Amino acid sequence: MKLRIGTRDSKLAVVQTELFVQALGRVRPEIETEIVAMKTTGDKILDRTLDQVGGKGLFVKELDQALLEGHVDLTVHCVKDLPAELNPQLPLIAFSPREDPRDALVLAPGMEEADLSLPVGSASPRRRIQLEKLFPGCRVEPARGNVLTRLQKLDSGQYGALVLAVAGLRRLGLENRVSRVFAPEEMLPAAGQGILAVQARADFDPSILSPLNNNEAELCALAERAFLQTLDGGCSSPVAAYARVQQGQIVLRGLYWDEQGWEIQQTQGPAEQGPQLARRLALAMKERRALGDR
Repeated sequence: MKLRIGTRDSKLAVVQTELFVQALGRVRPEIETEIVAMKTTGDKILDRTLDQVGGKGLFVKELDQALLEGHVDLTVHCVKDLPAELNPQLPLIAFSPREDPRDALVLAPGMEEADLSLPVGSASPRRRIQLEKLFPGCRVEPARGNVLTRLQKLDSGQYGALVLAVAGLRRLGLENRVSRVFAPEEMLPAAGQGILAVQARADFDPSILSPLNNNEAELCALAERAFLQTLDGGCSSPVAAYARVQQGQIVLRGLYWDEQGWEIQQTQGPAEQGPQLARRLALAMKERRALGDR
């Protein structure tokens, strides 16, 4: 059996796909694999923020098409990069163990603190609103491109600091660039941050990958994405969610923003009810805002 595995052609995306291939090889050594890297529309458009050109779906458009047309059998994604709504013909069938879900402050070599006379680079509205609370008066400007491109822009003096996912830096072997790790209580992570997901056509047999699926990561990812979906959270909406499973219970914290400002609330309950709990929390936060009760 041979599986063709689609991925974006950025270095991080390819490294993450290689991690999946290595894990698959350990449990299903009889399966032959081929990585098929492709450039997506989201990777090509770097002069505008994602909300200006169509959202996170631009990172999966070509990969989805390759799956639907049978050019690849599977695709590998960071869950945080997936759009809130997926094509029902292309379900997520396996989730990796979660890497560190937190965000990191990254400084230029030799710097001990952020140079706030320069902008802090981040294209994420979720990060921007939380950074403005952590560093009052800071100016946050979009930093597009892959991780290595953004680091080059930082090191050349275009930014006074960057905020990047710890998981991506670790997977690239760039932990040494981390100057500060933000606790989830300081900066709530994006839904699915640190988790990889495998997507396939609906007719693909998911049992082939069942030895690879991490149940705890799946529970967290589905709950976090349910919160995102309920609030129509996309790349233009400062929505965030972070879940943890403890002794059969899931604890989920969600961030919701509207023109009145933003807030973070928490819910807890049986782990298998994560999506329902997340949706109830999201709707309660939205209704409370509509009534003007913060």
